[in-house]
Amino acid sequence: MKKANVLLLMCDQFRGDCLSIAHHPDVKTPYLDSLANDGVLFEQAYSACPSCIPARAALLTGRSQRAHRRVGYEDNIPWEYEHYLAEEFSNAGYQTQCIGKMHVHPPRLLCGFQGLKLHDGYLGCYRGNDIPHWMHQEVCDDYLFDLQNSLDRHADVNASGAECNSWVTHPWIYEERLHPTNWCADNSIRFLKTRDRSKPFFLMSSFVRPHQPLDPPPAYYAMYKDKQLREPAKGDWDNEAMTKQYGFTSDSIYGCNDAAMRHDAMAGYYASITHVDHQIGRILSALREEGMYEDTIILFVSDHGEMLFDHSLWRKVFPYEGSTHIPFLMHIGKNIADLLPKRIQGICELRDIMPTLLALCDLPIPETVDGLSLYDTILHDTEIKRSYLHGEHSFHSGFSNHYIVTPTDKYIWYSETGREQYFHLANDPNETHDALHDVQYQQRIEQLRKYLIAELKDREEGYSDGSRLFSGKCAKTILQQKY
Repeated sequence: MKKANVLLLMCDQFRGDCLSIAHHPDVKTPYLDSLANDGVLFEQAYSACPSCIPARAALLTGRSQRAHRRVGYEDNIPWEYEHYLAEEFSNAGYQTQCIGKMHVHPPRLLCGFQGLKLHDGYLGCYRGNDIPHWMHQEVCDDYLFDLQNSLDRHADVNASGAECNSWVTHPWIYEERLHPTNWCADNSIRFLKTRDRSKPFFLMSSFVRPHQPLDPPPAYYAMYKDKQLREPAKGDWDNEAMTKQYGFTSDSIYGCNDAAMRHDAMAGYYASITHVDHQIGRILSALREEGMYEDTIILFVSDHGEMLFDHSLWRKVFPYEGSTHIPFLMHIGKNIADLLPKRIQGICELRDIMPTLLALCDLPIPETVDGLSLYDTILHDTEIKRSYLHGEHSFHSGFSNHYIVTPTDKYIWYSETGREQYFHLANDPNETHDALHDVQYQQRIEQLRKYLIAELKDREEGYSDGSRLFSGKCAKTILQQKY
């Protein structure tokens, strides 16, 4: 029997609500909408540890943050895992290739891929003079190498003046064809045309955008620059005083004080999404031209979201929907399974991708994987067997957090301060009202709190003894114990 091909399309920092098919009022994503409209759209997908490194660990290992032990963001920690997603496909006779962002350490670690064309975006940890020469981005990053060969040695990924975590926005200053988003699509198409045709393929096309810098090509920026955009979500719990205090710092987690610059940042973010969408459209066209579209499983996902000024916050790592809710959609070629389009409710997470893809390709799932296979949900319409998801992220400024999210609601606990929040997502999807003290939810809050107490029992930080939560403990980014 002919094996299915796999195309894993991934973006960085792409919000779960930023799809036209998800009823976003502003952003336009025609090619992703087309995939979802003729495929499977998971409407309640999450990132359990919403920043680049731990989220990718979940994706590439199929493991929870407790199992892969990355519970926050920390650079320069070696990746040493028994099984990787691409490795399983390589071992099964697939030709495997990654184009774009990996964000693993050391850089250029293959994680089971047979080939790699790397672009990690701007990573400060690989830009200094205190690292081995071979790790420096000017040496190890294929996109930067190609850009400088096309222009000159001074060309750089941040030359437009926008910064890799900032809300500062400026259109791309070079030719559009030289943008890293185009480069990722170009190299993906090149792989499809030059692959080993005696083997099935597993291709991961991993775009850096819409992660900052907010530097879309001018034509895409023009689509949103002068448009009235939906205002960021506000709630009865927002701390706007912190924005007033820190909102003139260009990469402040509390957002931006200037309304015009906030608008420009949102325009730049949406423009970057539409740019990525159009380049994905090119890859899909190449699949059709090669006669492989109906023989391929296509999955689109993001590692985490972006607060985008919701609740006076910016960037990710927060336990709120803008940060944790991700797009997750799949198209399965008709030569693999003839499915009716569907939208699926139920909580799924990045760790579920590895077992799902392996199961759909009839490959064994390693025992180390603790994600859920969504095979039966996709093919047989069974419910997702997860009543809740535990998410977390260690962070500075007292923001280390844990959350329990279900199909209807969310409980949040800040481990350093003990602060709690509760949102009834079914009634309040934008988290505008903190219902922690609402009488009608007290029993439910206690139930969700017990879930978290059980999840954190005997964790090395000392968060829980199985009967209660203990705040004020020192948060870690890397767990030392193996669970």
